[in-house]
Amino acid sequence: MPSRIDIASRARKRSRDLAAQHSQPSPQPSSGRKVIEFRGVSKLYAGDVGLDHATFSIERGEFVFLVGSTGSGKSTVMRLLIKELEPTSGVIRVAGHDLADIGRRRVPYFRRNIGVVFQDFKLLPNRTVYDNVAYALQVTGGTRKEIRAKVPDILRLTGLSTKLHNFPHQLSGGEQQRVSVARAFVNHPPLLLADEPTGNLDPETSIDIMRLLYRINRTGTTVLVATHDQAMVDKMRRRVLELAEGRIVRDEAAGLYTRDETTRDLARRLRAPSGRPPGLE
Repeated sequence: MPSRIDIASRARKRSRDLAAQHSQPSPQPSSGRKVIEFRGVSKLYAGDVGLDHATFSIERGEFVFLVGSTGSGKSTVMRLLIKELEPTSGVIRVAGHDLADIGRRRVPYFRRNIGVVFQDFKLLPNRTVYDNVAYALQVTGGTRKEIRAKVPDILRLTGLSTKLHNFPHQLSGGEQQRVSVARAFVNHPPLLLADEPTGNLDPETSIDIMRLLYRINRTGTTVLVATHDQAMVDKMRRRVLELAEGRIVRDEAAGLYTRDETTRDLARRLRAPSGRPPGLE
């Protein structure tokens, strides 16, 4: 049995813990469904405001657009989510984990659960399509057996089965972006971030990339897309978060679309002038 001294010591420790909880605000526990949580997050750059007390959450399986003019804070949000930046204040959680608790050594392991697609593709120019995608598995410790199993599957999903031996310079811009998406999704991460994924692409190719991201979203992966393409956002009719001068100024729920919409139906709607399915014009 514990002695009176042990009991008294534990009581004092509990009192100190309770006092600490009441003396400084403690973030509420995650609901378990929230993949992204920002609570009062600010980021200052040498006096300039990158993000100003941003508060929002994104639930598992959502497809969300992050919009705003250049300098509004979109890239800051993305860089904070992959711990490329640290917030000046506030709390950021990804899949219930407080990013402040993730030390520098654990960041690579944390990033394994996040796929990232960039506007400028960031492909390795001296490697084939297959090797570019396989590299994402190699750096996270994937075995040869795992690579041989996963890479062909993701190349089929992204429509690149006939391009696996091509080098980036032999591909169109849309095909290069598909490789970027394949590389980001090969680990089947629960969260995929796309930073201006259609910024360098023509309208028809942009539709193909959005179809691909939607196909990935339908597998259960949460997708957050930062974009300037307002026409695409309006036609997609998903949830929209808008930033202005680092502040969340709009959080608009998803619009008119069916939950079981196929990728073909989505493409047909995106090509329609009004962005609505045939029959709803």
